[in-house]
Amino acid sequence: MVDADADISVLGLSVDCADAAKLADFWARALGGTVSGAPTTENAAIQTPAGLRVAFHRVPEPKTVKNRLHLDLISGQFAAESERLRSLGATPLRDIDKGAARWTTFADPEGNEFDLVAG
Repeated sequence: MVDADADISVLGLSVDCADAAKLADFWARALGGTVSGAPTTENAAIQTPAGLRVAFHRVPEPKTVKNRLHLDLISGQFAAESERLRSLGATPLRDIDKGAARWTTFADPEGNEFDLVAG
């Protein structure tokens, strides 16, 4: 059901972290985006080429469980992109092959999971 009276849109995605500037740098390089403004360890943001704004905010508590929300990235150059993400500081967690679908779940430098899908 569509609510025709809704006056809302997505501003961006926010990520809790320990070092906002460091994580913003990783994600800007991973997604080919740019870091916005003057990043600090407290707050930083990036803008992706697709127009998505991702903000990073320092929080006192560490990550303790699996993400409830994660990014799914796709690449026709799966092996090359996997290696590039590793070189930026991503850690591969598991490889999944399900029929025609294939992806790797990675962790960013602070342990936030994301998937790279072969496309």
